[in-house]
Amino acid sequence: MFQQVNGHSLGTDAQSREPLRGDLQNFLGGETLLHQLDDLTKVNPVTLETVLRCLQARYMTDTFYTNAGCALVALNPFKPVPQLYSPELMREYHAAPQPQKLKPHIFTVGEQTYRNVKSLIEPVNQSIVVSGESGAGKTWTSRCLMKFYAVVASSSTSWESHQVAERIEQRILNSNPVMEAFGNACTLRNNNSSRFGKFIQLQLNGAQQMTGAAVQTYLLEKTRVACQTSSERNFHIFYQICKGASADERLQWHLPEGAAFSWLPNPEWTLEEDCFEVTREAMLHLGIDTPTQNNIFKVLAGLLHLGNMQFADSEDEAQPCQLMDCAKWSVKTLASLLRLPGDTLLETLRIRTIKAGRQQQVFRKPCSRAECDTRRDCLAKLVYARLFDWLVSVINSSICADPNAWTTFIGLLDVYGFESFPNNSLEQLCINYANEKLQQHFVAHFLRAQQEEYAVEGLEWSFVNYQDNQSCLDLIEGSPISICSLLNEECRLNRPSSAAQLQTRIESVLAGRPCLGQNKLSREPSFIVVHYAGPVCYHTAGLVEKNKDPVPPELTRLLQQSQDPLLKVLFPTNPKENSQEESSGQSRAPVLTVVSKFKASLEQLLQVLQSTTPHYIRCIKPNSHGQAQTFIREEVLSQLEACGLVETIHISAAGFPIRVSHQNFVDRYELLRRLRLRASSGLHSPSHAKGHSKGPPPAKEATLQSLLQDILHTLPILTRAAATLGEPVEARPAPVRCGRTKVFMSDSTLELLECGRAQVLEQCARCIQDGWRRYLHHKQERQRRAAVLIQAATRSWLTRKHIQRLHTAATIIKRTWQKWRIRMASLASEELDGAEEQHLSQDPRSLSSTPLPLVQNRLLGAIIRLWPLGLVLANSAMGVRGFQRKLVVRACLQLPSGGPSSYAVQTAQHDQAGITSIRALPQGTIKFHCRKSPLRHADICPQPSPCSVTGFNQILLERHRLIQV
Repeated sequence: MFQQVNGHSLGTDAQSREPLRGDLQNFLGGETLLHQLDDLTKVNPVTLETVLRCLQARYMTDTFYTNAGCALVALNPFKPVPQLYSPELMREYHAAPQPQKLKPHIFTVGEQTYRNVKSLIEPVNQSIVVSGESGAGKTWTSRCLMKFYAVVASSSTSWESHQVAERIEQRILNSNPVMEAFGNACTLRNNNSSRFGKFIQLQLNGAQQMTGAAVQTYLLEKTRVACQTSSERNFHIFYQICKGASADERLQWHLPEGAAFSWLPNPEWTLEEDCFEVTREAMLHLGIDTPTQNNIFKVLAGLLHLGNMQFADSEDEAQPCQLMDCAKWSVKTLASLLRLPGDTLLETLRIRTIKAGRQQQVFRKPCSRAECDTRRDCLAKLVYARLFDWLVSVINSSICADPNAWTTFIGLLDVYGFESFPNNSLEQLCINYANEKLQQHFVAHFLRAQQEEYAVEGLEWSFVNYQDNQSCLDLIEGSPISICSLLNEECRLNRPSSAAQLQTRIESVLAGRPCLGQNKLSREPSFIVVHYAGPVCYHTAGLVEKNKDPVPPELTRLLQQSQDPLLKVLFPTNPKENSQEESSGQSRAPVLTVVSKFKASLEQLLQVLQSTTPHYIRCIKPNSHGQAQTFIREEVLSQLEACGLVETIHISAAGFPIRVSHQNFVDRYELLRRLRLRASSGLHSPSHAKGHSKGPPPAKEATLQSLLQDILHTLPILTRAAATLGEPVEARPAPVRCGRTKVFMSDSTLELLECGRAQVLEQCARCIQDGWRRYLHHKQERQRRAAVLIQAATRSWLTRKHIQRLHTAATIIKRTWQKWRIRMASLASEELDGAEEQHLSQDPRSLSSTPLPLVQNRLLGAIIRLWPLGLVLANSAMGVRGFQRKLVVRACLQLPSGGPSSYAVQTAQHDQAGITSIRALPQGTIKFHCRKSPLRHADICPQPSPCSVTGFNQILLERHRLIQV
């Protein structure tokens, strides 16, 4: 877990751990997104990183309220969100049957406290602790709660009751600007830091109607009046009167324009808290009239002039210190403003009165310069503290009800947060001491809530170990020896002690305390206290003097001599009035130290809180610049530490920070049962596995419990596996508990489960990879075979298409050729028939008288029948040449295979010039007939030869040429 002292060294464990994987984070968060988680203790795992991520996610979605166990975290939106605080929403939370099931809101806390009061279940009284830095929204939260109670705690049937509630609410709200002006200041951390604590008691009657209220304050940092660091400011009210006063008021209060005051550092800073009119109007509503206000501001102006009183060292110790020249006008102005005699004022500040002896003889001793400065500062603190207490008493007198008019109350505690500055003194020690006490109270209440949750789940509480802050409280307030006791002892001894001696004594007497440290790098005497929110270095210089808080009696008598009406009220001369004023102003006897008084008031406050049911609201500001939608993790983390939520987170982590429902646990880790099945190898029968594979039995709870037990029984196997791998493991079993609805486990158990799950997933991944690769191989083989078949089919189809085209073309050519042959045959027949008829008509006798030989008759018949085919083959461009041509012609004409001289055709029998025809012997003059061929390109020969015929119709040969067949 966390290696720390009292929960410190914050974030070390979170920084050293590796970031969780995305899937694991999603599982731990369940199905719910981070911005949908209403409780920070439900994030998995409960670490600072997940808490910050959850708060940031919710803040970016304008969700400003988040539960943190028994506390409510309120983020300051830094922008108006009117619908978030409307009266309609107040009534919705008030009328809801179960307000806790609605979204987290301050109205949820308010309604819960109000219902607890109405239920009359002990303890009836309720308290709400609102903590956080100034600027985090504490005042706004208190205002909203007051408005909520004014709405729900007023009678709907009684108009008078509603008016009383509104009047009380308005007066309490008006008290805030007044108390902030007189009790808040600009510090290093923020511009409106509350320098006191307050407890507002809302008083309810038997009908749970608001009848009144009371305000109680704690530990006003009155030393700020006379002591401020260079980077801080005094209380706001001093800057308000210097910047907001009119010309007449400046003249009346002796505040000239541009005047410089020692107790008014950084007056050039302009803050929104420097609004003088708001303070004056609020004081009017509280019953403080204008003359009384002027009197108050006149006294405050006198304190500013008191700060300008500077003393010079006296050369003679028997003579009092002299005023510096620049301070003489300030003394006169101070005496005029406070209506005090100037000589008496100087004498009181410079001369100390000592009573000694049994007879209480009075001795007058001049003070040193340092003593004069101390008495001056003491006078300022005394006046301001009495004035602040008087303002509180005025507020209480205007809003407090009669003790018999109320029976129960709801308390609102607005306290300062944890502080750690470069220079920390007694004020920071008391503030942090108060926060330690409140943190212990908060932790005890939170642990009770945790114990109740474990009890509901059926788990024992004894195994949850945590380290509370009791050791730190023992160091501060313990008995018999502690820091407070040593400071009080130094005050009682009334001896001079230096800061180095006090440091040495604290380190020597309290040596060995776990929460005490040394700052070896500091040049000034100091010591370190390790608080729950972090170590703080306290400087010992001035601790004893501040703890004494001495108020010389002569200063009180001096102020009682004042003729100012307000100072007469603050410092009455009547002993009865004095005692009453002391009790109302919460003053203590002078012999009591500051630490003793604060411890007593703190114990009283804790008694009130312990007698009530506490509720906690932690106000957080996302950034120090007041910008909306800006979330700075470092600043939020420091505030979570200061308000104790980090310690709460650590306590949650010390038990079982990982909490998973049964169903989610089984869904994620059911596969771990494979490890147990392999390890046992025979303990689980096949029938059991088969039954599980078929489906869960009807009893769902029994099934879940059996599955949970099987999964949890794998933890020893995982532990042995981790030891085999050389990883550091604990000898004891992994811390895990199985509740009624959830499984509680630690980070180490989660790591073991995740490691085993990763192993099983790795094995499953390998099986999946093998199967996938086998599938891919088979698929690729099938695809290759299919490609081959497709290619073969495609080639076959293309071949068939090509053959079909060739067949179609051949058919067309064949048909065309047949048509042409028939036509040519018909044309030739017609031509020959015409020639025969002409020949017969010219000389019928010659033909019959001179019969041809038998061979010649056959030749003429062949020519008549087959001459077109012979001419085509003889003139074909792609045909044969030479002798082969002649053979083709002979074959076509069906001639005998005799020698070339066997037959001869004479073109002219009578040696006459001209052209003869192969069809018939010329019988005189022959006319040339030329007819174009019906076929395209039939009259053209690509490669004509001397012996070839140049056209189908050029059937006549040259004269006197003999064709050898």
